[in-house]
Amino acid sequence: MRTPNLKLTFALVMVALLAAVPAMAETTVYNMEQAVERALTANPSVQSAMHSQQGAEEGRKSARGSFGPSVSGSYGYTSRDHAKPTEDNPTSEKDLFSAGVTVHQDLFTGWNILSTYQKAALSKDKADASLRNVELTVTGLVQENFLKLLQARENVRAAKDSLARLQEQLKVTTAFYDVGLKPRLDVLQAEVDLAKAEDGLIEAQNFVATQEARLNTLLNLPLDADVDYAGTLDYVPFSLSIDEVMKRAYKGRPDLDIAAKSVDIAIKDEDIVKSAFYPQVGADFKWTSTGDDMSASGSDLMDTEFSEWSVGVSANWTLWEWGKTYYAVKQAKQNVRSLIAEAENTKQEATFDVKSSHLSIRKAAESIKVNRKAVEAAQEGYRMAVARYQAQVGTNTDVLDAQERLTTAEAGLITALADYRIALSKMFVAMGEQNPALKSF
Repeated sequence: MRTPNLKLTFALVMVALLAAVPAMAETTVYNMEQAVERALTANPSVQSAMHSQQGAEEGRKSARGSFGPSVSGSYGYTSRDHAKPTEDNPTSEKDLFSAGVTVHQDLFTGWNILSTYQKAALSKDKADASLRNVELTVTGLVQENFLKLLQARENVRAAKDSLARLQEQLKVTTAFYDVGLKPRLDVLQAEVDLAKAEDGLIEAQNFVATQEARLNTLLNLPLDADVDYAGTLDYVPFSLSIDEVMKRAYKGRPDLDIAAKSVDIAIKDEDIVKSAFYPQVGADFKWTSTGDDMSASGSDLMDTEFSEWSVGVSANWTLWEWGKTYYAVKQAKQNVRSLIAEAENTKQEATFDVKSSHLSIRKAAESIKVNRKAVEAAQEGYRMAVARYQAQVGTNTDVLDAQERLTTAEAGLITALADYRIALSKMFVAMGEQNPALKSF
């Protein structure tokens, strides 16, 4: 009997095992621009607004159809107890079938049809603006949470640096204590600060996981999706003056457009109500046919004409309804005035929003400069405190205080950089403009 080839058997077993292991899914990488673009196509709120926009367009098309004539058909059957084919009643068959076609064209409706179509067209424009408004809102949410994630990651990095510094200080303090150069109190102080730093690192790491889940939600991804959001908290200059951003906001903000369209729609509603004051004029063409069988094409018992057509124009005018239309018009007028006031309030809020965002950018930019200087000073202070401690001319408290000041300064700089980019995102949203990558302007 042949001895089995052990190497070949082992290779076959390994191939089988590797084939049984599912391939690892590749990590998806999104930068800020890609994350925004994904959200603008996949976020449920954007999809909802998109369907509303499409529905408004179908409503406009439906209203447009009222300008043309309407065609209706009819078909009937009547059965009597007996036939009466006499000259006095020549159509009195026992079984009588009838068919007819009516074509109606409105000639004048007090501008009701025109106003209804104009209202539907305005509703479509309003839906377009609503979609842009939702897209801006989602863009702002994605950018803000993306930047908060980058901030959280920087906080984790800073927390790890702080932890490393405290671990090193604990080693030095313990070594001094072991040779009798420093008291036990120094070791205990270092251990307490190290424990606080470890707790801070855990909190920072948890916030990173929270922000990743939030971004996955905004992008309509599973909460635990393997996504790498890549980016840095770089400074991006913004040079537009308050007058420039205000002008662009008045032109581009969709909420202002929505408010204006709401007023126009209310005016059209008023016109539709007023149409009841006018006569309703229409033209009709009618064709009918009767018979004793299902074809409704004449009778075997009677030699008479079985079909006819007619054309006519009619007018209907409601002259009195006890003030129903009069007060409905007054109600519509008040609704117009209410929406005009709301539109003015929306403009005032937009003005404040733009001004506030512009001030936030300036404040954050200055804060970045101040905190950068603070970090440089804190780094030098920490270096000097460590050197003095190791030279036995400084205290452990001096080192720990310097380390805390450095950690605070680094956190301040990270916060300032994140606040600046978030303020920049809010500025573009306030202007009603899309800038998915938050590029310089």
